[in-house]
Amino acid sequence: MPRLHADIDPKRWVPVTQSLGFGSRRARKKAIGMLIGQARTAMGAQRPGGGFTAWALSQATPLLLKKADGRVLVWVWKADPELVVVMAQLQEATPQARAARAMMPMEYDDTEDFRGTYFGMGEKLAMPLPKDPRTPPFATYTWDTGTHFVTVNAVCSDRERFAIAIDAVDELARTLRVTDDVALSESPGVLRIEP
Repeated sequence: MPRLHADIDPKRWVPVTQSLGFGSRRARKKAIGMLIGQARTAMGAQRPGGGFTAWALSQATPLLLKKADGRVLVWVWKADPELVVVMAQLQEATPQARAARAMMPMEYDDTEDFRGTYFGMGEKLAMPLPKDPRTPPFATYTWDTGTHFVTVNAVCSDRERFAIAIDAVDELARTLRVTDDVALSESPGVLRIEP
């Protein structure tokens, strides 16, 4: 089964995926709290709230992502986990997924070419100042491998500081690649080659 792999800079990013240790728990909680706050603001909520929800989700997230088995990877900005959350996703390029991509809003037509180290030319959409002030700044990177879509979404909590992190998100997105299992013909086993 295909899986995503990235070479992250551990001085910049804290991995959320498969990180059950105490070191990343606080960063996860802060990042999830930021995402919950952004969602509440987008829905028009007046008060922040969500402290217990953020804690509960921070406990469950690594286990949920482990079930994704490498198809979803998540990182938070180490210096300020509430500033940037990045999620990479591998999705099968079904006709329904292609139709959904074709029907995205008009703003998604403003993409620019973005070259990845392993996937070649893809697309990047950076929205530092979305039209709706309730929408946080974000960047989306997409590659079509023919059989799968590889998508990276980065959400920032602060419009003024979006430019600080976008270059680091570019670097992270460039290191993404897909690894796969190779079935051996002479035995029923599977040979897994590390990236």
